[in-house]
Amino acid sequence: MKAGLVQLARRLFWWKAAEEALADRDRFLAQVMTYGTWRDIADARAHFQEEAFRHALLHAPPGVFDARSWTYWHHAVGVLPILPRPRRHLPDGI
Repeated sequence: MKAGLVQLARRLFWWKAAEEALADRDRFLAQVMTYGTWRDIADARAHFQEEAFRHALLHAPPGVFDARSWTYWHHAVGVLPILPRPRRHLPDGI
């Protein structure tokens, strides 16, 4: 595992081990795409191809992307029209 990615995972996933964060590529990239700095994104792009970012966007877990990041990344990776953001589904009665 690349040291730069481990450091990035530690910072963006402070509540879990970096190795655990990196094990879920889509969730890791979604977190970078939403909360990462330009430098973080550049570091991630050095390790992952654009298709990985596109896949992370299309398989994003609910609650990660804010509206601004969601719109930006749709344009950045060429997924148009912009899809609705993933939503959490609560069981009936809650």
